[in-house]
Amino acid sequence: MNLKIRKMEERDLDPLYKLLSDEETMKYIEPPYSREQTEEFLKDCGLAEDPLIYTAENEKGDFIGYVIYHDYEEDSMELGWLILREFWGRGYATRLTEMMIEMARKSGKDAVIECDPEQEVTKKIAKKFGFEYQGIEDECEVYRLKLR
Repeated sequence: MNLKIRKMEERDLDPLYKLLSDEETMKYIEPPYSREQTEEFLKDCGLAEDPLIYTAENEKGDFIGYVIYHDYEEDSMELGWLILREFWGRGYATRLTEMMIEMARKSGKDAVIECDPEQEVTKKIAKKFGFEYQGIEDECEVYRLKLR
């Protein structure tokens, strides 16, 4: 599966809004975003000099969602993903996780995944890759994969 992670661009606004305004997609995250909230999110998190999120594209170059990849602590990177509903169930989250683990490994840092305690799919992927449960912080379950 050939997926690509790239820096976000202004052209990502429409598909990002489709993603962030979807009630089912946002179920465990926060209330769906308005267009204005999406514009702010893109500007602050995707287009920032040190982005917190990056665009995820499939082999056809379609926006499939975004990945979360940024410093979590000094010795770790936070990994995550949010995928458009029409792309669910295709193994994209698993492949993106593999890619981000490799990125974290190359940076010499551990990998961390945070999720709502009810996000079973995220927990399943974390466990599949050997992430260990660390406890609850800020109402999220925290999983860590030691890579150093």
